[in-house]
Amino acid sequence: MVIWITGCTSGLGRELVKEFYEAGHQLTAGARRPLCELSEIYPRANFLPLDVAQEDSVITFCQKAFKASGAPDLLINNAAIINENAPLWEISSADFDSLVQVNISGVANMIRHTVPHMIKANKGVVVNLSSGWGRSTSPNVAPYCASKWAIEGLSQALAQELPPGLASIALNPGIIDTDMLKKTFGTDSSHFPTAAEWAKTAAPFLLNLSEKDNGASLTAPSC
Repeated sequence: MVIWITGCTSGLGRELVKEFYEAGHQLTAGARRPLCELSEIYPRANFLPLDVAQEDSVITFCQKAFKASGAPDLLINNAAIINENAPLWEISSADFDSLVQVNISGVANMIRHTVPHMIKANKGVVVNLSSGWGRSTSPNVAPYCASKWAIEGLSQALAQELPPGLASIALNPGIIDTDMLKKTFGTDSSHFPTAAEWAKTAAPFLLNLSEKDNGASLTAPSC
């Protein structure tokens, strides 16, 4: 299977790369951070610089990824950031806008330049990583909540637009002990499954998604 994934250098993205690679799938993965370490660990995978908030970067990534592997069977829009804990009125416009550019515009950018390849190939599943905070809310993370609620709506609207053979799915990964969670929960995050534990059950689940799941808002199986 051909898989493209964003935000591959840490957390859920990094662990999914490991699981997909070891299962023998053809991977193209991108991130803003340096990729040399991953390239050495997983030499058969294709790692490319990618800033999802910058459309030029997305265009280059998608062109190179398509040249390397053809249209993806599975696109995982994983890249995201979270705000520092604070009431909404204390979060600067610059910080709010930066989060929106990655978490919402970044997903739209990837869809814009990937889905046409999928349509031509008459195949492909788009998985947009959502959150429990895309279906509920908590104080001090209003920007993040807003962005993930947007992902839920974007995914469902896209599902109505896609032709037969394709699917758009919003996926809540559950509460996982990642660096992002530590920013919000602090040491309490250690009570939850690690990204590596999560990926062992999430990777097979993702691989089994298909056209029949189009428009669904799903939650990954618990570890």
